[in-house]
Amino acid sequence: MSSTLAGAFGVAALFVAVLALVFAIQALRARTVTSDKSTPVALPEPEPQAEPEAKPGTVKSELRKLGKELAVTRGELKETLQHLAVVRYDAFGETGGKLSWSMAILDNNGDGVVLTSINSRADARTYAKEIKSFASESKLSPEEEEAIDTLRKEAGPTVT
Repeated sequence: MSSTLAGAFGVAALFVAVLALVFAIQALRARTVTSDKSTPVALPEPEPQAEPEAKPGTVKSELRKLGKELAVTRGELKETLQHLAVVRYDAFGETGGKLSWSMAILDNNGDGVVLTSINSRADARTYAKEIKSFASESKLSPEEEEAIDTLRKEAGPTVT
């Protein structure tokens, strides 16, 4: 779960950096426009052409670099464990009060883990099963399947 949180913070930090860069550009343009008001200068008409590659260190090149980094981060975020579903139940009839649970933690591809804790009055047992494409090689309990099915339905048609 810490990788999910780190990914979210990374995306948020990148977004804040882009916003700061945009505000800095606007402030620079405003300062340039106010200093140029005393001497009117005719600006040349921009020629319609393909955008040339920006010089390193310029705002345009930094924005392009940030855009590329954002695309990479979005791709990595798809592979983080970010979807969670919990099913609580009473494993031993009416004796425990729904203290047992199954929790599925999956990425956008349906890969991840399902954790189960079976609690009784005397002890608790915990199990972990690997999940690939919303399925497991290990036999799943009905509660584990319910947790995975919940995430499959939330994923919709974009996740296979």
